[in-house]
Amino acid sequence: MVMAGIPSSVVAASGLLGGYGVARWTKKRPLGGVALAAAGAVAAREWQRKAGGKTAAALSGAYVAAFVGSHPLAKKIGAWPSVFAVAGGVALASWAVVDRRG
Repeated sequence: MVMAGIPSSVVAASGLLGGYGVARWTKKRPLGGVALAAAGAVAAREWQRKAGGKTAAALSGAYVAAFVGSHPLAKKIGAWPSVFAVAGGVALASWAVVDRRG
C-alpha cells in the first residue's frame, strides 16, 4: 500500500525523477536504478491493488518505456527536461487510469 495515501501517479513520477537525480548526484548509476526500481515496484503494487493485473502490467510497461525513452529524448531537449516530460506522461497515465477513480 502506498504510504500516507500518496497517489500512485506521484510515486511513479517520483521514481523517474528520483532515479535520475540519485544517479546524477551520486555519479553511481546503479544507485539511481535502485531508486527507480523501488518506486516502480511500489507503484505497480498499488496499480495492481486498485485496478488489477492487466492495468498494472500496462502501466509498468509505460514506466519502463518512459525510462528507456527518456534517453534519446534527452539528446534532443536535455536531460532534466526529458526526465520531467516522461515523468509527467507516466503520472498523467497513472492518474487517468487508476488514481482518479479514488
